[in-house]
Amino acid sequence: MTAVLAVVASPSAGGRTTTTVRAMLAAAADAGAETELIELATTSTDDALAAIDAADAIIFGSPVYRAGHTALLRSLLESTQRGKYGEASAPLRGKATAIVMTGASAHHYLAPDGLRSVLATFFAVQVLSPALYLDGGSFTPDKTLTDGAAALAATHGAALVEFAAAVQSSKVLSTMEPQV
Repeated sequence: MTAVLAVVASPSAGGRTTTTVRAMLAAAADAGAETELIELATTSTDDALAAIDAADAIIFGSPVYRAGHTALLRSLLESTQRGKYGEASAPLRGKATAIVMTGASAHHYLAPDGLRSVLATFFAVQVLSPALYLDGGSFTPDKTLTDGAAALAATHGAALVEFAAAVQSSKVLSTMEPQV
């Protein structure tokens, strides 16, 4: 069974990014995955890194701040070893990942590209494409997902489970390493 971890990097727990990630996790569970959600606002870096190491696939969720992912996620990734230059571990190696970002407007729809670049190039993980970006119009006044946004989140959650199985079963994709 695939273990899917969602890491939400919002500085406040329970917001729109968490709502979106919960919809993705529900679809992943429906596809047969075991799921777990951690919010960096309430979780230590050590606990987050241990959860990443134990997972088969990771959803990285972040609101858009300053046209990119949050400082909380940046800090977590800076604390994540790659197994290079004397590092003892590489918790992201061989994992499938998905990106979900939320923002106020459609103007930031390219914000996931910076995170995708870090994950794919620096960590050599496999990243599900396209990333999921939802703006304010994807949420109802009571902060739930609109029907269309909920369907997109469900598609991404189910796709991550299939993608993780493909990466795990590949002798090549699961062993890719950072070049530098």
